[in-house]
Amino acid sequence: MKPFDWHADPISRATAITKSYRNTQNVRRFLIRECGDAFRFDRPFMAWLKDGVE
Repeated sequence: MKPFDWHADPISRATAITKSYRNTQNVRRFLIRECGDAFRFDRPFMAWLKDGVE
């Protein structure tokens, strides 16, 4: 299986965050679409995404 491409592969609510996760423009577009135009990344949110804790 090829690694998930955070820059180009389609993202959905079911997409699992992998070890190769990156805060790409593709991710930002997805989160703005899902959360609204006011969505902004901040350091605690980015750390939460990468730490793997639910």
